Amino acid sequence: MSTAFPRITMSPTSRDDLDEEAELSDAWVAGRAKQADGTARGGGEAGATVGGRETGTPVGGGEAGAATGDGETGTTIGDRETGTTVGGRGTIRPLVAASWRRSARARVSPDGAARVELDEDELADFRDGHPLAAAMPVIRELMGAYATDGEHLLAVCDAAGRMLWVEGHPATLRKARGMNFVAGARWSEAAAGTNAPGTALAVDRPVQVVAAEHFRHPVRAWTCAAAPVHDPRSGRVLGAVDITGGRRLAHPHSLGFVQAVARAAESQLALLGPAPEADRASLAALGRDEASLSLGGRRVRLSRRHSELLVLLAHRPEGVSGDELLTLLYEDESVTPVTLRAELSRLRALLGPDVLRSRPYRLAGGVDADFAAVDRRLASGAVAAAAGEYGGPLLPASLAPGVVRLRERLAGRLRAALVDRGDPGLLADWAYSSWGEDDLEVWRALCAAVPAARLPPVRARLDSLEAELSAGATVLQRPGPHTRR
Repeated sequence: MSTAFPRITMSPTSRDDLDEEAELSDAWVAGRAKQADGTARGGGEAGATVGGRETGTPVGGGEAGAATGDGETGTTIGDRETGTTVGGRGTIRPLVAASWRRSARARVSPDGAARVELDEDELADFRDGHPLAAAMPVIRELMGAYATDGEHLLAVCDAAGRMLWVEGHPATLRKARGMNFVAGARWSEAAAGTNAPGTALAVDRPVQVVAAEHFRHPVRAWTCAAAPVHDPRSGRVLGAVDITGGRRLAHPHSLGFVQAVARAAESQLALLGPAPEADRASLAALGRDEASLSLGGRRVRLSRRHSELLVLLAHRPEGVSGDELLTLLYEDESVTPVTLRAELSRLRALLGPDVLRSRPYRLAGGVDADFAAVDRRLASGAVAAAAGEYGGPLLPASLAPGVVRLRERLAGRLRAALVDRGDPGLLADWAYSSWGEDDLEVWRALCAAVPAARLPPVRARLDSLEAELSAGATVLQRPGPHTRR
């Protein structure tokens, strides 16, 4: 029997989290049609219609448990950040609703299971070479006894959502195998739907997912909390640490606990890593709208405009004239040099007079930029290393002409190298990322490279993308009311 794909509908006042209407591939996430005036039928506040209720309005109609459209109940848990609750007389959290939409756009099957992508030999090699291996003693020390005594699991995944370590209570481990929550399986949000480690990686923040908040039905008996772990020098995401178990984990303390473990892991990596050069800066700008600069033992989070300036100056260590920097930075040709000098003056005050120099504008002492490191890896033919260090598009929200060119050039080179290499693991990392989920060429390459046993979900996703492309072309070619036939 086929599964209907209901919609989430958005009112005009709640489009901030959604670029377009997304079909949800799950019957328990049901939307209602909007009236002509743009409000959802059935009353309530305007918002995303999820599970037959509006985002920001009560879920479950006052009954105990979080009703989710199929009568199942969840567990009450407070959310200090949003001021809402999940379960009981609570609400659908915006974070969860946004994650469901992303899962739906990625065509995650609500009844599917995570795919195991690394066999024992591949997993052993991958673990040995992963930066988080150095933090595992601290993670085990902090979480091991807690997981075993509480009949929970501790899990650590890489930045692509592949589980590297899953440990804990033996009986819970056996139960978790039923949904492929095992080492070697991919639990990124784009591959497995809403879940704590996958969603934490997607939004780069600690996340707790309780019972019926999971997108997939087989996972809804579980509760999990996860936090991303970052490279202490560059700031890029290395992976996530997770605690998974039953409903006893549905407590705000679980989220605070796993966040503390992630910070301890980062501190351990900082202690074990080489001391940064006093006069050399490190710039992280991949996959983030605001870059992070490490300099002289301190980390500075930059504004969007300062991020663009640092990226352009890092790319041109020899220096850039004011006139050229103006054209690289601003779309609007009417912007005057006075505006640029004011921005540079503010940046110099932030970094220090010895860091930013002029005539031409340049950075003293050199900068180790993450996007430049990926470029060097590609130039040397180290495609796997380049893909591993690529944390996403360069300043993805930037419209500065010089940044846009750098972003498109780097992504295009890496993408072409991945397609040419034809490695199914590397292609899958790109395809299941937020920036590659609609990349038709990569999905075609993955379909050609993936083993037969893993082909069906890849083939289904490719067919869906090609159908969307065909439908879009049909709409574009359809004659309008004033077009001659």
